[in-house]
Amino acid sequence: MIKIKIVLDSEDRNVIGYRIKSARLGCKMTQEELSVKLETLAVYIDRASISKLEQKKRIVTDIEILALSKVLNVSITWLFGLEI
Repeated sequence: MIKIKIVLDSEDRNVIGYRIKSARLGCKMTQEELSVKLETLAVYIDRASISKLEQKKRIVTDIEILALSKVLNVSITWLFGLEI
């Protein structure tokens, strides 16, 4: 059984921020480059907002999660820490 950390009464706004950063750095991509690649999928997240995502200071929508997984070439389950 997989245990999922529940984020309640926390300042964190998402649970995938550090994995977004890890995948981005693994691709040797800047935040600006990630922003541009997301635009090709009609997902508009500027560099400053990507920084906030990575710091868990911004909520991530389902459409953004899907686009991030495609651009970063990782699965959605990996982003959520449900697979190694």
